[in-house]
Amino acid sequence: MILIVDSGATKADWIALDETGEQLFFTQTLGLSPEVLTREIINERLVNNFELYKHRKEVSHLYFYGAGCGTERMRKYLKNIFEDYFPEAKQIVVKEDTYAAVYATASREESSIICILGTGSNCSFFDGYELTQKVQSLGYILMDDCSGNYFGRQMLRDYYFHKMPFELAEKFSQEFNLDADAIKNKLYKEPNPNTYLAKFAKFLIQNKDEAYMQKLIRKGMQLFVDNYIMQYDQAKSVKVHFVGSISHFLKGELEQVLQDNGLTLGVVQRRPIDGLMDYHRRALRA
Repeated sequence: MILIVDSGATKADWIALDETGEQLFFTQTLGLSPEVLTREIINERLVNNFELYKHRKEVSHLYFYGAGCGTERMRKYLKNIFEDYFPEAKQIVVKEDTYAAVYATASREESSIICILGTGSNCSFFDGYELTQKVQSLGYILMDDCSGNYFGRQMLRDYYFHKMPFELAEKFSQEFNLDADAIKNKLYKEPNPNTYLAKFAKFLIQNKDEAYMQKLIRKGMQLFVDNYIMQYDQAKSVKVHFVGSISHFLKGELEQVLQDNGLTLGVVQRRPIDGLMDYHRRALRA
């Protein structure tokens, strides 16, 4: 059995294939980012999934593409956990989630820029063969421009600094628990503060036509263009592909900001798991 996994910070999609490439099952767990989760929490999320626990000794190959796997230390840390959990696996490959985005969107032998805009954000250059990332992510506190957690953070700040329009602030407070103690507990005492912040992005998407939201969206997207996409000299000569819920639900705004910067929008895909499955099927049948 072959397991293919696309794991963001919020959730992970798992697809199992047999040796001919036929799908056996699809399931989900919470995200398995090694940067923010302990070994115990990762194991708990695996054990709590019936399909994975039931078939764990049948897995021969595991291909895991995940947020938080950008360094060799994090990849080894996660691989070690998987080796214990899937004891019969002959091959376990752990790569950062950008590779999933590449395999799901980019044409082979064609250069492009690959971006992730979901709970977190990232950007790499793909020359048709190899992936290059100029800037290593320092996580949600210092980076992640234009991500779900970026927008959540900005809205919370604007709400508390009284910069959010009154009627919108009223709606915001009715939809979420904005008690200061509750927010601080989620951010500083509970696991996955980046995922917690990203949940507020739903409000941004639901009210995206409001002038305040449009300004916030354009600011976040312009930051992403300036800090991530424009680091590559080839930016204006290749297509820019995106995966992730933020890019999916704000595609119109994204296309306009890219156009204003002389950039060309390519593929926008909410979830890369389907493209990943096709990629590995082709490899099996090659």
